[in-house]
Amino acid sequence: MDFRSSETEWGPQHADLLPASAAMAVKVVIVGGFGVGKTTLVGSVSEIRPLTTEETMTQAGAGVDDLAGVERKTSTTVAMDFGRISINDELVLYVFGTPGQERFWFLWNGLFEGALGAVVLVDTRRLEVSFDVIGRLEDSGVPFVVAANTFAESPTYPTEELRAALDLPPEVPIVRCDARTRESSRDVLMALMRYLYDLSAPSAR
Repeated sequence: MDFRSSETEWGPQHADLLPASAAMAVKVVIVGGFGVGKTTLVGSVSEIRPLTTEETMTQAGAGVDDLAGVERKTSTTVAMDFGRISINDELVLYVFGTPGQERFWFLWNGLFEGALGAVVLVDTRRLEVSFDVIGRLEDSGVPFVVAANTFAESPTYPTEELRAALDLPPEVPIVRCDARTRESSRDVLMALMRYLYDLSAPSAR
């Protein structure tokens, strides 16, 4: 388990404390296939030291985990990632990242409990790893947006082609992002918040 910090003292640091002005906290979940950038997004957007459960990949996963397209990946999330971002003085998002490997998907149910919505992070080089992820979200009824993460040499498809390839209904937002940058990752979360607001509006009922 990696707290991504050089601090040696135990307990929360001042920067990790919840702002006194915070009046509402909302839980959102970042999901996606293996190696699409979920840990990177949580880490880049979090205003506190992100909690990660990254572990070195071992021979035990050989023949079980599909490394096609991510052959150089050496670590994987085995439980969850966690971060926090303040949208304004009163609204705080708790951001949970799920493990991408299918053998860890049994953990998703607990992570989704109480979640207001989700972001499905996709890699346009490997769209097929997102099909089952989206299917599970649709079955659970959790509202979500799709974010196409930017990788080197990633093909860029028009939004409607991407929507058709993922078999998404027209109302589900699709956005582009670079999970390595805070601003881009923040914009993805804002797109989710706008979508959730639109769904809650009287005209959407």
